[in-house]
Amino acid sequence: MKLNHLIASLFLASMFTQANAQSISTTPIGYQIMKEPKIKIDQSSRLFSVSVNSPYNLTADNVIAQSKVDFEKTLKEYEIKLANSEKEYQLQLEEYQKEVLKAEERFKMENEEFKKLSLIERLALTDQRKNPKLVVPNKPSYIQPTKPVYRNPDLNNYIIVDNNVLASKINIDGFSKDGNYVNVSVDIKKITFQDNQGQTYANQPTSLIVKINGVEKVNTTFFKDFKFISSSPTNYINKTVEEKNHLNIVIATINSYLNDTFSFKIINRSVTLQSVKNKGDYDDLEKAEIYVSTNLKKLNPTNPEITNSALAGMQKGIDIWKETLAKVDYKDPKAVFNSKIAKTVYFNLINLHLALDKKNEAEKYLNEMQENLIYMKLNSTEQNELKNIENQIYKTT
Repeated sequence: MKLNHLIASLFLASMFTQANAQSISTTPIGYQIMKEPKIKIDQSSRLFSVSVNSPYNLTADNVIAQSKVDFEKTLKEYEIKLANSEKEYQLQLEEYQKEVLKAEERFKMENEEFKKLSLIERLALTDQRKNPKLVVPNKPSYIQPTKPVYRNPDLNNYIIVDNNVLASKINIDGFSKDGNYVNVSVDIKKITFQDNQGQTYANQPTSLIVKINGVEKVNTTFFKDFKFISSSPTNYINKTVEEKNHLNIVIATINSYLNDTFSFKIINRSVTLQSVKNKGDYDDLEKAEIYVSTNLKKLNPTNPEITNSALAGMQKGIDIWKETLAKVDYKDPKAVFNSKIAKTVYFNLINLHLALDKKNEAEKYLNEMQENLIYMKLNSTEQNELKNIENQIYKTT
C-alpha cells in the first residue's frame, strides 16, 4: 500500500511539473514595410534633373579613332624598320664574305706550312686533329620583321564614359527626369592613388548639391579620405580597372544617398517571435502569436487599407500580451504566468515594435522589462539579444 501511494505521489508530481513547464519556440516572420524618406516631396513634384562635372570625357569612337592613328604610326615605323633590317643584312653579308676570304687565306698559309713537315710529323698532327682545316663562319640569315596587323582595341582597358553618361546613371526611385523641381549637381574630381605600407589607397572627392525648387537642401562631399583599394602597391595594380571600379562605387554611393533622402522604399524584413506551445493555460498566448505573425505577413506598403486592417489584427495579439503581463507572479517560478512567461512576452513586444519602427513603444516595454530583470534568468543568447535591443533603442542617429 505504501509503495502504491509513493508511485501515485510521484505520478502527480510529474504531472504538476509538466503542466508548469512552458515549451517556448521561436519563429522568424517575414514582412514588408514602407521606409519614408528624410525629405518628403509631393508626388506631383517628383521631377528632377542631373548635371555632372568630371574629368572623364572619352567615348568608344574616340578610342577606336586614336587606335587607328596609333596603328598608322606603327605602320610607318615598320616601313623604316624593314628598310633598316635589309640594309643591316647586306652589311652582314659583306662582313661574312670578308671573313670567308680571311679564313681561306689563313687555311692556305697553314696548309703550306703543314706540307713542309715530314710525313711522321704530319701523321702525328693529323692523329691529334691539329692538321690545317678550313673554318668559315656561318652565313647570316635574313629574318624579316613581322608586319603589324590592326586589331580593335579592348574597350575594357579604357574608361569609356563622359558627363552625360554619368548623369544618366544617377537616379532617384519614384522620380522622373522630366523636370527640374529637384536639381542634382555632382562634381567628381580626378582619382588619386597613394601607397601606404605596400598597399594602395585612393580618394576621389565628389560633391553633391541638391536644390528643391531653387532652395539648397543638400550639400555634402564623399570620398575625401583615402580608402583601401588593394593589398598590392600602386605599381602592381591595373590603375584603369581600379579607377573604373571606384567610379562605379562613386555613382552607387550617390544613388544610395539620394534614394535614402528622397525615396519611399519597400523594405523586406524579418522578426523573430516567441510562442508558448503548451495547451490549456497558454492558449491565449499561442493565439496572440498567431494574430501577430499572420497580420505581419499581410502588411502591404502599397495598400493602406490592407495595412490598417493588418495593424488592427496585430493589436489583438498585443492586447493579449499586455493582459498576460498583468497576471505574472515574478517571485513564484512555479506560477502559471511566471518570470519565464514575462521574459517571452517582453521580448515579443519589444521586437515587434522595433520591427514596426515604433522605437518609443519598444523603449517603454524595455524599461518595464529592465525593472523586473532581477527575476528573469537570461541565457547567453538572450543576453546578447537584449544588448542588441538596447543598442537599437538607445543609439543616436
